[in-house]
Amino acid sequence: MTSQWLQMRIAEEKERRERERLTLDRLPRALEELHVHMAACVEEYRQAFGKEAADIDMFPSGIKVIVREQHDGEWQQAGKVEVTIVPALPGFQIDRGGEPLLIELGLLTDDKVSYRDREHDQYLGIEELTRRILDRSLFPKLAE
Repeated sequence: MTSQWLQMRIAEEKERRERERLTLDRLPRALEELHVHMAACVEEYRQAFGKEAADIDMFPSGIKVIVREQHDGEWQQAGKVEVTIVPALPGFQIDRGGEPLLIELGLLTDDKVSYRDREHDQYLGIEELTRRILDRSLFPKLAE
């Protein structure tokens, strides 16, 4: 004879494990979607400031953006942003040259995802997430 509370907890744990598995499976595609939005921003920045002003690269575990400024006729690195998949979160860690920004990934219906800024306990849309990732590096001399 099993206890009712035990059966409920077993069911809850099975559901939690399945959600975790689905979220981990979704992380690489979420990274690809984020890359598309970030790449569009980087391209617009390049159109405004020159082809050498920024580069974006995607790797299996993350995204890297390098920002450059022209000094004395030469392009020099002025900033860098790295977005890395963190399975234990599950989500992304954004390194913008200071305190890391941790973004938790959540699953919604229709294979959509949610993004939550852990530090501020705030849900973000893809545009706001992209702004938080890129703004400091692209525009370091402008206030946020």
